[in-house]
Amino acid sequence: MVLSKGDEYPVHQRPEPIAYSGTDRNFYDRYFFNGYSSDGGSFFALAFGVYPHLDVADAHFSVIRDGVQHCLHASRELGMERLDLEVGPIRIEIVEPLHKLLLVVDGEGMSAEIEFSSRAFAIEEPRFTHRIGPRTFMDYTRMTQNGHYEGWIEVDGVREEIANGSWGTRDRSWGVRPVGASDAQPMPGLSAPTFFWQWTPINLPGGSLFFHLNANPDGSAWNTRAAWAPAGCSADDIVEGSGQLTSSLESGARWPSGGELELELPGAPKQVTLSPKQRFQMRGLGYTSPVWGHGIHHGPIDVVREDIDLAALNPLAVENLHVQMICDVVTETGERGIGIFEQLILGPYAPLELREYFDGGA
Repeated sequence: MVLSKGDEYPVHQRPEPIAYSGTDRNFYDRYFFNGYSSDGGSFFALAFGVYPHLDVADAHFSVIRDGVQHCLHASRELGMERLDLEVGPIRIEIVEPLHKLLLVVDGEGMSAEIEFSSRAFAIEEPRFTHRIGPRTFMDYTRMTQNGHYEGWIEVDGVREEIANGSWGTRDRSWGVRPVGASDAQPMPGLSAPTFFWQWTPINLPGGSLFFHLNANPDGSAWNTRAAWAPAGCSADDIVEGSGQLTSSLESGARWPSGGELELELPGAPKQVTLSPKQRFQMRGLGYTSPVWGHGIHHGPIDVVREDIDLAALNPLAVENLHVQMICDVVTETGERGIGIFEQLILGPYAPLELREYFDGGA
C-alpha cells in the first residue's frame, strides 16, 4: 500500500505514486517560518520537514523570551503519508496556497496559534546544486516569501499577542540535502566539508528585498542572487538582479556583527545597512543539532522541550555556528525596515580571514 492523499491531486511528476520521490535517500520537503515584531524585540520560528525515503517527519518551534530560546522538538514515523502536516503538538494548515497558512502548537508548556499572510507573490531562488567530488551534496529548489503575522504565543502560562505590524519570512524547499544519519563512508581525500551561507530576507515599507550567497572557501560564489518584490506584486512584477554583501564577525565567533549590502536591482534600494539586535540559534529548529538533526529517526513518535540560555553558549561549538540575527535595516535614503541576517560558516573562509576550521572573528 503506497497510495496516499497526495495521489488525489494532479501533482505527479513521475510514473509512480507520490510516496516515492526518486531514488535519493536524502530527498526532503520542508516548510520554514520566522516572525518578529517591528522593533525586533520578539522572535519566533517554526520548521516542518518530510523525508519520504527515511519514512520520517519532524517539526520544531522556537520562541525567544528574556534571553532564553524556548524550543519544542517533535518527530514521528511518516508511514509513507506526506500530506499529514502534523507531528505531535505542531501542525500546519494551508488556508490559501501561496498566501495564507496557519501554525498551531500545543505541548510541553508551549502553545501558539499564528496566521501568516503574504505581502507579495513568492520568489523562486536559483536551483541549489552543489557536489563534493562525485557526490551530490545539495540539489534543491526553494521559494521564499515575506509576510505579516497575527495570533498569540504562550510559554509556561504566559501568553503574548503577536503585535500588529509583525513581519517575517517563510519558505518552502524540496530536493536533496544531507538528512538523517550521516554517511558512514567519507569522501576520499576530504577531511571535513566546508560550507558558507548568507541569507538576508528584508521587509521594507515598499516591498521585500532578498539576497543570498553560497560561496567556496576562497569567496567565489557558487549560488547567489538578489530579488525585489514590491508590496502586493504578482509573479511578473518580481525583479531579479545581483548584490554584494560586505560583512564582519563578532570577536571570537562566527556570528555576523553587521553588514553593508550593495545592490544592482531596479526599483530596490541601492544600499542597505544591517545592524543586529538579537540572535536566534538555528539548532532550535534542528539545523546542526547533535540530537534533533533533520530526518533522524526517534521511534514512532517523540516530543522534547529544550531551553537555551543564549548568553551562555560556546559560539564556536558546531551546533551554535548557524544563526539568524534580527536586524534593523536602513537604506541609503534613510528608509527604515527590519529583516534577518542568517549565516553559517564551516571551515576556512578567506574574505573573513578564517583560516582554520573552528577559528573565530578577530
